[in-house]
Amino acid sequence: MPIATRLRTLFCLFSAVLALSSAPARAAEMPVRYDGPAGQVLTVHTFGASATIASISAWDRVGNRWIRALGPYSGFVGADGVGAAGEGIARTPAGVWGLSQAFGNLPGYGTRLPYRQVTQWDWWVGDSRSLLYNLPFLCPPGLCPFDERASERLGAVGRAYDRAVVIDYNRWPAQPGRGSAFFLHVATGEPTAGCVALPAADLDAVMRWLDPARQPVIAIAAA
Repeated sequence: MPIATRLRTLFCLFSAVLALSSAPARAAEMPVRYDGPAGQVLTVHTFGASATIASISAWDRVGNRWIRALGPYSGFVGADGVGAAGEGIARTPAGVWGLSQAFGNLPGYGTRLPYRQVTQWDWWVGDSRSLLYNLPFLCPPGLCPFDERASERLGAVGRAYDRAVVIDYNRWPAQPGRGSAFFLHVATGEPTAGCVALPAADLDAVMRWLDPARQPVIAIAAA
């Protein structure tokens, strides 16, 4: 092939790559059904109710379409898969839940959600007999007004809670025994106790994308 022809071919291929990279995002099919009013949806989709690895994508509502903003990422769900959740079951709750606040051992790195950098006095109450069940609470270890053994001391969990978003499952009001402390948090390389987990860099991107003004939700389902 003459050199001039080769150069033209390379130029055409380069132009095509540029065109694709600069093209506007296209609508795609959301893998989890959602019909609510939110402007942002984070979908968590597993292939089977007992699967522990999920495909996770962030979607923006644009007019009457959904445009994928981030992902798909690979993440983890509960060791018991996706479905009906409860205390003592490592299952991620299926359904649609709000994403209203965040916390972590480290700074929020630009998230627009209300964010708290936790200390050793920060807890998430898992005592289903307490009126504080499935709520955050601040108290010194050993002096809390609930069963500390059934609750999580957030600042002591470690890397998984470097940053996390609260999944608003079983809240307002919380029903005893239906499960507590479900978060979107940093993955540690294995299935969770019921939370959704993403690699740290992917989670940071999702947390910066979340906009409380758009009423973001997480939609969790198994195929």
